[in-house]
Amino acid sequence: MKILKFGGTSVGSAERIKGLLDIVNPSERQVVVLSAVSGTTNALVEIGQAYLAGDKDLAKDLIKKHKDKYEDLIKELFKTEAGYKNGKSLIDSHFNFIESFANEIFTPIEDKIILAQGELMSTALFHFHLTEINVPSILLPALDFMKIDEDNEPVVDFITERLTPLLAKSPENTLFITQGFICRNSFGEVDNLRRGGSDYTASLIGAAIGAEEVQIWTDIDGMHNNDPRIVKNTTPIAHLSFDEAAELAYFGAKILHPQSVFPAQKYNVPVRLLNTMDPQATGTLISKEGGQKGSIRAIAAKDGITAIHIHSSRMLLAYGFLRRVFEIFERYKTPIDMITTSEVAVSVTIDDTKNLLDIIKEVEDFGTVSVDEHQTIVCVVGDFDLNTHGYAARVLDAVKHLPVRMISYGGSDYNVSVLLDTNHKVEALRSLHNRLF
Repeated sequence: MKILKFGGTSVGSAERIKGLLDIVNPSERQVVVLSAVSGTTNALVEIGQAYLAGDKDLAKDLIKKHKDKYEDLIKELFKTEAGYKNGKSLIDSHFNFIESFANEIFTPIEDKIILAQGELMSTALFHFHLTEINVPSILLPALDFMKIDEDNEPVVDFITERLTPLLAKSPENTLFITQGFICRNSFGEVDNLRRGGSDYTASLIGAAIGAEEVQIWTDIDGMHNNDPRIVKNTTPIAHLSFDEAAELAYFGAKILHPQSVFPAQKYNVPVRLLNTMDPQATGTLISKEGGQKGSIRAIAAKDGITAIHIHSSRMLLAYGFLRRVFEIFERYKTPIDMITTSEVAVSVTIDDTKNLLDIIKEVEDFGTVSVDEHQTIVCVVGDFDLNTHGYAARVLDAVKHLPVRMISYGGSDYNVSVLLDTNHKVEALRSLHNRLF
């Protein structure tokens, strides 16, 4: 069985929803995972923010504005009276439900319930469309089998236990449709895998049922060797290892959700990145074997980075110092991206600044602290094992004319990373591309 995930742009209009059947094979046993229609999640976030701010009038205006878009969508999508009636009843039900929160005490729990409505609508609309054109399909509610624990980590065994019998009781060659992104938490409440989580859903389902392959369908023909929005003449990469793909996804490659590689890697389920707009394109295969060894594969950049520099003479020869520093970040649940150390200083980077002021206050107990905001990590990914020579020097040579703040090399066999001010990102990506490819 294959898992096919389609992002928001792939279901962004009636024409594209209809076009999914150019890719989805109704005669094959497949699970189709859908994101919300493009623009929906952002609109639902705005509605939730209005409710949280107590601005019910603004929320009502936003709800009407977004419902009007869905009214236009179903007019184009359904061609029969019965089909349109199903679609109209669906969106009326969901938007009335969203509007009902004006009469409730609104908390982050209700906010997550509202966020879930996008995927619930997109999957039902696709299911109703298939029904209208006499293509059999089964709608599987993700809230029946997708679960995260108290640490917000997915419970793969639970997914297997709940999903396997749902699939088994249906006949062969059945097309299943389910929601990406949404799940239940350890309390049984509606929750989510955070933004971009539909990729994660597809990977988790693939891992849970031992799928033949997970396909991530987006609007670009695979993972490119640099950012095509910034750099000219980029090319898609035919084959990547799980480790290389994980590095690229984490450090800025937008085509793939960073977490989605790990379940596939753990359960050895190949992931293929494909283009909805050009289904015949080869795309990128991510697997255990990977592609060309001993080579540089791609460059990615991660914005929104903050660097924290700690200078302390107490570090000199002091065991336990780094542990105490890292415990502060752990206490505030703030992951560290990069780290460099010397005898009297340590520098780390983070992308979550929610607790930055509290972290700085505690870290100042160890020494002098300085902070650099608006930084970017540029990551060069490839095969950098012990037998590979000269690649790190080529990377540094390509950015020698730029003010690099930090360098990370050796922590992984798959990347060399540099930190610089975001103003220099474009120049760094272009210079590295010219030098390395």
